[in-house]
Amino acid sequence: MEPLLGQPLAPEGIDGYHGPHPVGRYAAALREKLRTFAGVCLIGEVSGARLGRGPNVYFELRDPDGAVPCAMWRDEFDRLGLRADDFRDGIEVVAAGSCDYYVGGPSASPRFTFRVRDLRLAGEGDLLARLDRLRRQLAAEGLFEPQKRLRLPALPRTIGVVTAEGSAARRDFLAGLARRSWQGTIVWAYAPVQDRRAAPAIGAAIRELAALGDVEAIVVTRGGGSIADLWAFCDETLCRTVALLPVPVISAVGHEVDRTLIDDVACVCCSTPTHAAEAAVGIDCAHALARVTAVATRMDAAARAALVARARTLAAHSRAPREHVAGHRRDLHQQTRELRAATRRGIASRADSQRRIGSTVISRKLEAARADADARRAALRALAGRLERAGELGAESRAKALRAQGAALEAHDPERALERGYALALDTGGEPLAGAAAVREAGDFELRMAGGSVPARVREESEP
Repeated sequence: MEPLLGQPLAPEGIDGYHGPHPVGRYAAALREKLRTFAGVCLIGEVSGARLGRGPNVYFELRDPDGAVPCAMWRDEFDRLGLRADDFRDGIEVVAAGSCDYYVGGPSASPRFTFRVRDLRLAGEGDLLARLDRLRRQLAAEGLFEPQKRLRLPALPRTIGVVTAEGSAARRDFLAGLARRSWQGTIVWAYAPVQDRRAAPAIGAAIRELAALGDVEAIVVTRGGGSIADLWAFCDETLCRTVALLPVPVISAVGHEVDRTLIDDVACVCCSTPTHAAEAAVGIDCAHALARVTAVATRMDAAARAALVARARTLAAHSRAPREHVAGHRRDLHQQTRELRAATRRGIASRADSQRRIGSTVISRKLEAARADADARRAALRALAGRLERAGELGAESRAKALRAQGAALEAHDPERALERGYALALDTGGEPLAGAAAVREAGDFELRMAGGSVPARVREESEP
């Protein structure tokens, strides 16, 4: 068959093969053929991940038997919520997609690629991705805040504990409480902490503890492990239960490096069971008791001292008037004694002065007196005889006057009246009775006469 006029002749092919075909047409047909392959999920390690600014994210999936180049639209990758640290070389992922082929062009190289439509981390990485998504969801719903607003008692009387029976976490928690010297009550709620039944059992135990009115705080604790071992504490239902619980929850799941979702929704997150014991009992009871005892002792001493001081002040105020009067009395007595002593000293001084003056005057006049005495002695001798005679006369005159006065006195003596037959009526007290009415009123009386006293009684008889 001859070619049409004006058209180039088609090159001859190679025996045994169909064609030749234009490369572009074959590349387009190949792309369409590859796109008809069913979508599959591939699992492998990421290699050569490139998260640039372009519209695609490029990487390779490898395993010991081979590798497949992969590409994913950037907007689809961003919707996964994966961070750059989460998508790195060496992690294992599950990629869902289908085959695709880029035909290239004059200046672009063709490239076969596995077009990824969805992606998730496999194994632990997958769990971490799911955990991260659930964490963001609960945070967006505001479930991280309700427990944080609850007040954790500093010294609870009753603590509820959810853990595995006989676990090391239980022993560590008890040891922590023992170091706090806490003597309260523990309500144990044993539950499995690592299997598909763990999350519902833990949630039920927490609800039962919260239903007890005496439980003031709930501790959820277990030892460390991988994220798969701790996955029960990332259960969405369990975390929602904890977040909406009216009792503060303390989570102590795993070790310092472990971070489960219950740690985010709980009131307090602790790194170890020992740390949980310290958080549940915020006071070192032995130390606090010692401090309270010391403070009470100081307060008692201060109160006693204050009471004694005030009692002394009140006693001083109550004694002040009496002591004031007593002080004045002492002052008066002292002044009286001093006055008496001063008087005696003045009298003695004046007497002594008078004695000295008298002695001086007498000594001066003694000689003159002696001379005068000698002169008068003779005259006195003459007068002595006259005085003796005059004395005798005066004594006789006074004796007469005395006798006359004695006679007058005897005449006025009541006893003389009694000797003349009169009597004196006296009452029982020895007082004289002035008249008959007084005698009648006395009834019993005494008659005093010259020879003695006679008892008497008034007896009046009616006339016949």
